[in-house]
Amino acid sequence: MKYPDNILEVGSLLPDYMGFIFWEKSARYFDGVIPNLPKSIKKVGVFVNETTEVILAKAIKYDLQAIQLHGHESVEFCLNLKNELDSKIEIIKVFSVDDDFDFEVLKPFEAVCDYFLFDTKGKLPGGNGTTFDWKVLEKYPSSKPFFLSGGIGIEELEAVKEISKTNLPLYAIDVNSKFEIESGLKNIEKLNSFKTT
Repeated sequence: MKYPDNILEVGSLLPDYMGFIFWEKSARYFDGVIPNLPKSIKKVGVFVNETTEVILAKAIKYDLQAIQLHGHESVEFCLNLKNELDSKIEIIKVFSVDDDFDFEVLKPFEAVCDYFLFDTKGKLPGGNGTTFDWKVLEKYPSSKPFFLSGGIGIEELEAVKEISKTNLPLYAIDVNSKFEIESGLKNIEKLNSFKTT
């Protein structure tokens, strides 16, 4: 999210989470003021290979309830961040997935984050607007709940529903580019249609 009026519009739909990207190279980079949102919405700060100090400062400044790590953060980094953050702030570690993704890399992270997020491997750390082959999730060896991301739009909703019927611990879906008018500006009608479908 990027624009105050649009943030309030999306907030009226009561999503569980709302993301704010603090990676300066992103077209969705956020450096504004977050308007007052319903308390049920968790504000997520999205970071890419950022320092612990910057993350902590942003968490305080924007009253973040979750931190999404979208870079090459190590297990040690996640552990240190977890120890420094308020215990109520969730840590979401992102992994870029393709057909050859090795789920073994997840194991060391299980103890240092609250959720995984699986996004499509692409040129950018995120926001590539494409889905990966969700069949690879059949190899998921963990009970750690995860967010599913990567080019999810209304067309993917039935496939998402099928995944939710399996034993996979799908916790949430992360939607973004398929619902944008431009980078950071969401189409409220499309989002509302998605939510009510």
